[in-house]
Amino acid sequence: MGSEEDALRKAQLVEERARNISHNVRCTECGSQSIEESGADVAILLRKLIRDEVRSGKSDKDIYNKLQEEFGESVLYTPKFDMQTAALWLSPVIFGAGIVGVWAYKRHRQKTNVHIMALDLIRGVPLTPTERETMLDLLTPPPPERATPFSWWRKWRVG
Repeated sequence: MGSEEDALRKAQLVEERARNISHNVRCTECGSQSIEESGADVAILLRKLIRDEVRSGKSDKDIYNKLQEEFGESVLYTPKFDMQTAALWLSPVIFGAGIVGVWAYKRHRQKTNVHIMALDLIRGVPLTPTERETMLDLLTPPPPERATPFSWWRKWRVG
């Protein structure tokens, strides 16, 4: 009875590992589905190949390497990081850094008002807080009108 349970447990582990690997391998015929989800003949053969490799005791990395050698890097959903895929992997970081840079620049521009700095230089004496607030009220443009779906229609009719 113990050997049957061990055999069943081993079969379940093999199946679980094979399914996990199959979810990370792209169907070469469909392209948009993993071989686990695909019903194509190629996917069925690849699933069988993976199960055979798992049963023979190969590691996941060995199986992924074998699939990559036979079908190319595009068969894996997670490509390696190398010179060819660096732009793919680094683009979210570069995009995020660009957004943070634009945000920091706009925030810096809001805090440093050139007109007030020029008045400080011309007068030779810094503005008092009341004068500074008055100047900011005068020099800061009003916020842009919030666009509504038909605001262009009103502008066109009036104009």
